[in-house]
Amino acid sequence: MNYKQLPLGPLQTNCYIVWNDQKECLIFDPGHEGNKIQSFLKNEGLKPLAILLTHAHFDHIGAVDNVRELYSIPVYVHEKEAEWLLDPALNGSGRFMGETIRLKQADKMINSENPIHFSSFTLEVFETPGHSPGSVSYYLKERNIVISGDTLFMGSIGRTDLPGGNQTVLMESIHRKLLSLDEETIVLPGHGPETIISQEMDSNPFLNGF
Repeated sequence: MNYKQLPLGPLQTNCYIVWNDQKECLIFDPGHEGNKIQSFLKNEGLKPLAILLTHAHFDHIGAVDNVRELYSIPVYVHEKEAEWLLDPALNGSGRFMGETIRLKQADKMINSENPIHFSSFTLEVFETPGHSPGSVSYYLKERNIVISGDTLFMGSIGRTDLPGGNQTVLMESIHRKLLSLDEETIVLPGHGPETIISQEMDSNPFLNGF
């Protein structure tokens, strides 16, 4: 199993493409620049199966409809943020971009931590609220990677000053769901470089002393 980080848009939000030996792939957080996603998929000969969102802030969803319609694939989002796709006031696009993002409703709602299966992929779903109410992280055990969205970064954590953010809840999510993973688990965050759990346990200043 392989993966590719594609930093997209003005905030360089990380979109991740994960694919198997059969060239089937999953797309996580297509935040902007759908043309770059399309070019990568074409160059690698990949067949998308689904779009999965870690949360529904504007910088993580901007290219959702473009990619969904191009490949006729379903979109997954946590039910607590289902309406965010439709509402610029909730997804923050009106406030931060000067333009509005209004998407179609997601095809599938995540409402539990039940695993999601696609072909040879099995995604364990961790509800990791705090940055936003419906933030989730996706864990691919066989590859030992977790796609953490804006919950955990290299040397930092997600901001909690946006609507629905809660720092206490965020810290609980990180410690109970992410830091309990194997220490060598690769963390693929929503912004910035990848890291591993042990590095964040040892050196992340926001986690020390919690």
